[in-house]
Amino acid sequence: MIPELGQLILILALAVALVQGVVPLLGAQRGRADWMALARPGAYLQFALVALSFVCLTVSFVRHDFSVLYVASNSNSALPLPYRIAAVWGGHEGSLLLWVLMLTVWTVAVARFSRSLPLVFVARILAVLGLVSAGFLLFMLITSNPFERLIPAAQDGRDLNPLLQDPGMVIHPPMLYMGYVGFSVAYAFAIAALIGGNLDATWARWTRPWTSAAWIFLTFGIGLGSWWAYNELGWGGWWFWDPVENASFMPWLVGTALIHSLAVTEKRGSFKAWTVLLAISAFSLSLLGTFLVRSGVLSSVHAFATDPRRGLFILVFLVIVIGASLLLYAWRAPSVGLGQRFGLLSKESMLLVNNMLLVVACGGVLLGTLYPLFLDAMGLGKISVGPPYFDTVFVLMMAPLLLLMGVGPLMRWKHDEASSLARRLRWAFVLALLAALATGWAAGHIAFATTGGLLLAYWIVASIGVDLIGRLRPHAGLGGSVFARARLLPRAMVGMMIAHLGVALFSFGVAMVKTYGTERDVKMGPDASTEVAGYRFKMVSVKQVAGVNYSAAQGLIEVSKGGAVLATLLPEKRIYRVQTNPMTEAAVDSNLLRDLYISMGEQLPSGEWIVRVQHKPFIAWIWIGCLVMMLGGGLAASDRRYRSRQTRAATLPAGASTTGAA
Repeated sequence: MIPELGQLILILALAVALVQGVVPLLGAQRGRADWMALARPGAYLQFALVALSFVCLTVSFVRHDFSVLYVASNSNSALPLPYRIAAVWGGHEGSLLLWVLMLTVWTVAVARFSRSLPLVFVARILAVLGLVSAGFLLFMLITSNPFERLIPAAQDGRDLNPLLQDPGMVIHPPMLYMGYVGFSVAYAFAIAALIGGNLDATWARWTRPWTSAAWIFLTFGIGLGSWWAYNELGWGGWWFWDPVENASFMPWLVGTALIHSLAVTEKRGSFKAWTVLLAISAFSLSLLGTFLVRSGVLSSVHAFATDPRRGLFILVFLVIVIGASLLLYAWRAPSVGLGQRFGLLSKESMLLVNNMLLVVACGGVLLGTLYPLFLDAMGLGKISVGPPYFDTVFVLMMAPLLLLMGVGPLMRWKHDEASSLARRLRWAFVLALLAALATGWAAGHIAFATTGGLLLAYWIVASIGVDLIGRLRPHAGLGGSVFARARLLPRAMVGMMIAHLGVALFSFGVAMVKTYGTERDVKMGPDASTEVAGYRFKMVSVKQVAGVNYSAAQGLIEVSKGGAVLATLLPEKRIYRVQTNPMTEAAVDSNLLRDLYISMGEQLPSGEWIVRVQHKPFIAWIWIGCLVMMLGGGLAASDRRYRSRQTRAATLPAGASTTGAA
C-alpha cells in the first residue's frame, strides 16, 4: 500500500503544482488578488505532498520492500541503515524525487520569507517555481516512477553501488541539489521581473541573498564531492574534470558571476539586462547538468545509465524553459535602461571583466564537456578531452581573475585614479611576491608557474589586508576603538572579504599540492618498506576482515619519520558480496600541513600488493578554502539591509516601479 500511496501523492502534487503555476500567474495579469493569494498555500501544500511521498519511498527502503523495482535495484537486506536511507537518492528515480523535494523546500522558503514583497511579484515568482516543479513531476510520473512495482517481488536487492556506500554520499547529493535547484529562485525572480517590467535596483536587492544562499549550497556540494572522490576512489586526486563534475561546476561559475553582477545592479543600476541573462543561464546550466546526468549520454561514476526517453523528455523541457525565457528576455531587454555611466578604471569595469572571465571559463568547460558528445552523435569519431585541456583553459581565465580580485574591492564606484590605486597597493604586491618566493624556497625549489599561483594567493590576502586597514583607520565622522569601527562594517563587505580569503586559501592549496606533491607505486608485502618525502612506510601485515556486507584485505602500514612512528594506516581492498567488483578504500593521515595517502591495488601472484603511496602538502587547504568561501557567502547573504529595504519596498503599490528605492 505504501508505494501506491506514494505514487498517488505525486499525482496530487502535480495537480497542485499546475494550480500554483497557472492561477496566480493569471491573477497577476488580471489584477485578481484572490487568485494571486493561492500561490503561498499552493507552495506549502505541494511541499507537504512531495515530502510525504519522499517519506513513503524512504519507508520502502528501510523495510526492505523489494516488490518496488527501484528498491530492489538499489538496496539489499545486508545494507546498513544509513546507506539504506542514502540509497533513496542513490539512483535515477530517487534522486529526481530529491530534486523535486529540494525545489519545494526553496519554494516554501520564498513563500515564507517574502511576505514583505509586493503580492503581484511574489505570485509570479511562486508561479514560475510551480511550473518548473510541474515539469519535473510530470517527467517523474511518465518516465521515472520511483514506486513502480516489481512482479514477482525480488528475494533480495542488487545492492547500492559500492562507490556510494560512503558517509560523504549521505549528505553530498542533498547539498549539491540544494545548490542546483536554488538557482531556480534567481531564475524565478528574473522571469517575474521581466514579466512585470521592473528590472531595477530593488529587484536586484531582493534577488541577491537568494542567489548567495544557492551558491553556498552548491559550493558545499561541489567541495564535499571533491573530498569524497579523493577519499573513496583511491587515485588520490581531488578533481578530474569528469563530465558530471563539470555539470555542477558550470552553474557555480555563472552563479558566481551573477552574484557580482547583482552587486552592480543593486548599487549603480547598471548591468540589468546582463544580470537577468546570467540568472537564466545559471538555472539553464543546472537543467543541462540534469540532462547530462540522466540522459545516458555520459559514462561516469556519478551518472545514471538510463533509457533515451528520459534524456529526450529533459531535452524538450530544457528547450521549452530556455526558449521561453530567452523570448521573454528578447521582448523586454530593449526597454531596459543602460544604467549610470562609469569610467574605464572603476569598480563597475572590474566587475564587468570579472563576469566576462567567469563566463568565458564556463564556456571553455562547456565546450570541453559537450564537444566529444557532439562528435560522437554526428558519427565523426570518438575523442577524449581530459585534464590538460581543462587545466590550460581554466588557468588562462583564472589567473587574471585572481589578479583583479585583489584590485577590484579597493576601487571606487564610477571612476578611480590609477595613481591612487597603485599607491595603495604597491606594498601589497611587494609583500605577496616576497611571500611567494619564500614559500617556494622553503618547499625545496622555486618553480615559475607555482610562484605565479602563490603570488596570486598572497596578493589576494595582502589586498584584503590593505582594504581592511583602510576601512578601520580613524577618519572624519568615524572615531572610537578599532573594534567599534569593525562592528560598523556591513556584513556584505565582511562576507566578501572572507569569501575572497577562501579563494586565496583554495589557490594556495592547489599550487602547493600540484607542484610539491609526490607519489610512488611500489610492491609491498609484510615487512617491506618504502620512503616518500622523508616519511617511511612499512607494511606490517595484511589480513582478511569482514564488514557488514563486504569482505576485505586490510593492510596495516606504519608511518614513521626519524625513527618515530607517526601513524598507523589501514587501507583496504574490498569485495562487496552482492556486486562483486573490487573497491579500493584508501587510508589517509591528514593535518593542516600535509596528507599521507595510501591505497592498495591488485595482489600479485607472489603474494605482494601494488601499493600507491602519496605525500600531498597542504591539500586540506583546498577544502578549508571552500568552507571559508561558504562562510563569507553566508555573512553576505545575512546583511541586515536586505531585510530592512525589503520592508520599505513592500509599502509600494503592487505594480509600481521601485527604482527610487535604490
